[in-house]
Amino acid sequence: MSKQTLLMISIELPYPANSGGRVKSWNMLKYLTNHYSVALACPLKYGEEHLTEFSQSVDLEELLYEKVEEPRSPKNLVKSYLKAIPLNVLRSGSKKLKERIAEIANDYEIILIDHYEAAQYIPNHFRGKVIFHAHNATYLMWDRYGKEGNNWVMRTIANCEAKRVAKFESDICRRSDLFFASPNDIDNLSKIGADTNIARETYHLGDDTQLALPSIRFEETEKRLLYVGTLSWEANVDGLLWFIDHVWPEIKANNPNLILDIAGGNPAKRLVDRVAQIQDIHLLGFVDDLEPLFKRSRVFVAPLTFGSGIKVKVLNSMCRGLPISTTSVGAEGIDADHLTHLCIDDSAADMANSIDRLLHDQRLWETLEQKSRERVREKYTWDKVLGFMVNEINLLSA
Repeated sequence: MSKQTLLMISIELPYPANSGGRVKSWNMLKYLTNHYSVALACPLKYGEEHLTEFSQSVDLEELLYEKVEEPRSPKNLVKSYLKAIPLNVLRSGSKKLKERIAEIANDYEIILIDHYEAAQYIPNHFRGKVIFHAHNATYLMWDRYGKEGNNWVMRTIANCEAKRVAKFESDICRRSDLFFASPNDIDNLSKIGADTNIARETYHLGDDTQLALPSIRFEETEKRLLYVGTLSWEANVDGLLWFIDHVWPEIKANNPNLILDIAGGNPAKRLVDRVAQIQDIHLLGFVDDLEPLFKRSRVFVAPLTFGSGIKVKVLNSMCRGLPISTTSVGAEGIDADHLTHLCIDDSAADMANSIDRLLHDQRLWETLEQKSRERVREKYTWDKVLGFMVNEINLLSA
């Protein structure tokens, strides 16, 4: 019996899987190829040097891509207004790729849109089923930044972008026969008109192979905090700067030998400049193997003040069992309780107090180490999440 045919359209090459979104897209793509005849189409924003390795690592019927280089700039922001589309839709667009997809679209029974920006590539004449995989309720991220950001110019731009993205996300939800999102994102998308009857739950996950690793031992860790994330992403930069300015001084005063390690590529200049002024905070750059950092650190920090969707950095640390201090934004969408699975605090004083407790209270530390891994085993493994996704797609196609 021949497999169903599926065309996945993403906004970037999902390889190497070195960010939360690419981790989900990469695992999803590999899993789908076990069940369908899959083609992938994407604008190539980066990673040209990885194309051969990527093609050898996944069994695709066809790979379509076109190089796209559209920076986040005032000029492109103006262009996006003239075209009446969100900035990131403009930055992900390729006329030539749209033409190539239009030529082959009806050779496939299903088009799976990965990220809302990829919806621009659905040809009007496509006759099959459309499935939308929402990485976030992205409009909400812009909306929150419009309320919480430090720069009034950026807040104004963010408020306008929130409205434009909301319309675009609402349109793709209405165009779809089925859409997948995390539970909190389904709720937020429903507020802009998405039909929850065609919504199905999915999750962004960490590296669940870490569940097989032995537990980290409190007495073998150092007084170190660890942060891992893409350091050009505004939500990460803003949260780290808030942490450095408002939380770090209080913890450091009580723990003079404390060190904060920040792992991640492409740090924003204002983060580099701020870190250069402070002792014992280290920018490590992109780190390929995080295991040595996890094993020596005592607390993982995820101080997010805005954003949307499940945060892979948080689930990844839960997988490894490194106790986490985060905010309600960082814990959003994860079934986790304060002081059982995570420490969840929104004020600087409360976060500093929780981190100080984790640095010294071995019993609390071990509770979070054990309970966080148990929760991941129960609810957040790739086999469970992707198996459910394939089952729902098959029911739609039946």
